[in-house]
Amino acid sequence: MAPALALLALLAPGLLVVALPACDYPAHLWCSSREIAVACQAESRCANLSHPTAPPVELSLYYESLCPACRGFLVEQLFTTWLLLPSETMNITLVPYGNAQEKKVGGKWQFQCQHGSEECLGNMIQACLMHEAENFTTYFPVIFCMESGTSATKNLEACLQVYAPQLDAGRIAACVRGDLGTALMHRNAQLTEALDPPHQYVPWIVVNGKHTDELQEQAQRSLLRLVCQLYQGEKPEGCQSAAAPKPRAVCKR
Repeated sequence: MAPALALLALLAPGLLVVALPACDYPAHLWCSSREIAVACQAESRCANLSHPTAPPVELSLYYESLCPACRGFLVEQLFTTWLLLPSETMNITLVPYGNAQEKKVGGKWQFQCQHGSEECLGNMIQACLMHEAENFTTYFPVIFCMESGTSATKNLEACLQVYAPQLDAGRIAACVRGDLGTALMHRNAQLTEALDPPHQYVPWIVVNGKHTDELQEQAQRSLLRLVCQLYQGEKPEGCQSAAAPKPRAVCKR
């Protein structure tokens, strides 16, 4: 018990003294749950945390790890929007596969990626990372770190040390080398092939279960502005930061 609380207990023995948990979380996670917001004394910054007024905007990103347009959207638009808005505002699903192709050789799936074998490796590392971490708030900052660096395949351990030191890089590497990584990539291939309409480029953005040219254009120009327009609840403070639209870029099939 902290000294101040111990003194209070001695002076007022009949008073129930409860020690608040310490805040051991980075700032970008303070609003990820009510418990963390309380521990970090950040409830005033997370006003919508305990009072969701509308369903979140559902966003699915189909991408590939070395596509410049995918990296730009994830780093500059998606991650920034996620940081600025409360967790109840938007749910994000990441599907790293993109314009890759798969075929079965000798009973085992093999993959060919648009930007070569290095991209296939990057896709699989991220798929295994997501499987290992499970929690979006844990793995998304790591993926952001990997995609914003000079190499999306060689900086996993460094990014884990900064954003998710509790994760075991060895387990992720074992997934990449083994049957689990292949199975995860095959699942992403199936999810990508099941898109309706079929994807024509990446990043391919699906909003609330729909993809249209207009939604894609709006998302790539200013995702924050689009999410704030679509969210039907009380507009969070982050919506006041909606920036001017950016030019659109894609990696065609």
